[in-house]
Amino acid sequence: MIDEMTALDSNHTWVLVPPPPGKSVVGCRWVFNVKVGPDGQVDRLKARLVAKGYTQVYGLDYSDTFSPVAKMASVRLFLAMAAMRHWPLFQLDIKNAFLHGDLEEEIYMDQPPGFVAQGGSGLVCKLQKSLYGLKQSPRAWFGRFSKVIQEFGMIRCETDHSVFFRRSSTHRFIYLVVYVDDIVITGDDQEGIKALKQHLFKHFNTKDLGPLRYFLGIEVAQSKSGIVISQRKYALDILEETGLTDCKPVDTPMDPNVKLMPNQGEPYPDPGRYRRLVGKLNYLTMTRPDISFPVSVVSQFLNSPCESHWLAVVRILRYIKRSPGKGLVYNDRGHTDIVGYSDADWAGDASDRRSTSGYCVFMGGNLVSWKSKKQSVVARSSTEAEYRAMAHTTCELLWLKFLIQELQFCKVGHMELVCDNQSALYLSSNPVFHERTKHIEVDCHFIRVKILSGIIKTSSVCSKDQLANIFTKSL
Repeated sequence: MIDEMTALDSNHTWVLVPPPPGKSVVGCRWVFNVKVGPDGQVDRLKARLVAKGYTQVYGLDYSDTFSPVAKMASVRLFLAMAAMRHWPLFQLDIKNAFLHGDLEEEIYMDQPPGFVAQGGSGLVCKLQKSLYGLKQSPRAWFGRFSKVIQEFGMIRCETDHSVFFRRSSTHRFIYLVVYVDDIVITGDDQEGIKALKQHLFKHFNTKDLGPLRYFLGIEVAQSKSGIVISQRKYALDILEETGLTDCKPVDTPMDPNVKLMPNQGEPYPDPGRYRRLVGKLNYLTMTRPDISFPVSVVSQFLNSPCESHWLAVVRILRYIKRSPGKGLVYNDRGHTDIVGYSDADWAGDASDRRSTSGYCVFMGGNLVSWKSKKQSVVARSSTEAEYRAMAHTTCELLWLKFLIQELQFCKVGHMELVCDNQSALYLSSNPVFHERTKHIEVDCHFIRVKILSGIIKTSSVCSKDQLANIFTKSL
């Protein structure tokens, strides 16, 4: 607590003033946390002063609050780029990041509990900097960070505002991705990276964590042969929390013979526990595409889970138990081709007959993006379901292309879209409208434009070689 107060004081976070008439005063409280490292050992004990932002009034105490965070697909692309070019990855941490944001509004706050100024019991804090808990603090911090980083010459990507890059006069690059206050840097401009670190040290209380090893709960292992990412510790923590550390492992995350339905059996007695665990499993899918579909299925029953749904969650945990350290490998395969696999399970949900779309996208043979999602409408045929899935995959391919082009990482030619449904492939290349397809929304047909322009090239694959199968059904 003393360290936190010292940081607040050195940052000139507030000044003490008499309570202004007609102004609301925001409360504050202390929050305590135990920071744990990738080895599971306690790193440090942390105390943080947090404003009670839930008492703020919109239009009076704050206005805009949006602040971007990096897409996980951007983070994985970042790691794949480093592996393909054999670049080192470095990590920085900004201490007390939110205290660096500049406030536009006039905010008054109670003095911290236990640290009331001597002789100033009737005074309040007039905030000069943003503080944890305020609704506008994330936006204020990111605005300040963007300004500082762009002063160094870094350019913010329009495709993902949390990704920055700089190209030197000698055609060397620096790439940076930020997730709130965690920063990862890579590139081939090593002198430029050193200068960038010094620039950040000058403006913020920055800790150089050296080579990237642990980021957002993801363990990163770098070697000459490539980069491996996993969430082994996170997975083991989930098993320990649920008391399944010694459970019997299974080979698949979901029983293909079981179809989950709403109100299937007795209600689960602790819905809150169910929701928390499914949320944690959803976070685990950042490095575990093999559980994306089953987690997507059990996520559909968060409102009123039943015992059968809980057993499906336990099945996923038993599967994780078999290989908690399973993750992704990124390396240099000698090319930068972008390939997307698209699949759909027609009318797979027995309760509403909606289909499930699934895709996975590779860059240079490295898996960087995937998704398993139920379609919003009922498809009248397998062709329609597959066609909608192809449209979703095309959107992700285009986004990835725009990001790579912005980063000037490599030249992007045509991108390959792989599907195992011949009718959907034919429909995507020909302006055919008949009784079975005339009702499909116009926005799905943009895929034809991309194919005709040469941006997308489609190809067929047999079902047993369809890599996106695991995102649409239990195998």
